[in-house]
Amino acid sequence: MIPTLDSAPDGIATCHDRYDDANVRALLKAARTIALVGASANPARPSWIVLKYLLARGYDVTPVNPGLAGQDLLGKACVGRLADLPGPVDMVEIFRNSEAAGPLVDEALALPQPPRIIWMQLGVRNDAAAARAEAAGVTVIMNRCPKIEYGRLSGEIGWTGVNSRIISAKKPVLAGRGVQRLTIDRP
Repeated sequence: MIPTLDSAPDGIATCHDRYDDANVRALLKAARTIALVGASANPARPSWIVLKYLLARGYDVTPVNPGLAGQDLLGKACVGRLADLPGPVDMVEIFRNSEAAGPLVDEALALPQPPRIIWMQLGVRNDAAAARAEAAGVTVIMNRCPKIEYGRLSGEIGWTGVNSRIISAKKPVLAGRGVQRLTIDRP
């Protein structure tokens, strides 16, 4: 079951200025399928980097971009719009501007099985769209990056010299070819 943020004591469902770390961690742990709207085929674009990162962390990510529909991005078939998704998703991540987020939220809510989470990327905030989604029982995160939040909450960012505000004695897991990778799945 995917948790919701509206049970947070600080009224997080209506105040999107800050998010409780425990709630964000719970959302990232519960979501397994993601539709990444605004995916790019350009490896220099943040959406491509986030797509690659989330795939490497075990998420099943479907790239969504009308200009790339039918193509493969990092081994995943790209669809043109949310209505073309092969099945339900736990989370819709919006990598578009704040104005475009409104119609995308409406498109997500119109799916036969709407997502439990709508996540708007850094710099993307649409309070009216968030209110519509929350009224439909969907949890909304705005102006945050799931890659950054995952890295910060797992302690991965701290290993690269960035203060993640997370103190951990967890030993990093050696993943594959000698890459140390922390995870939010480990206690």
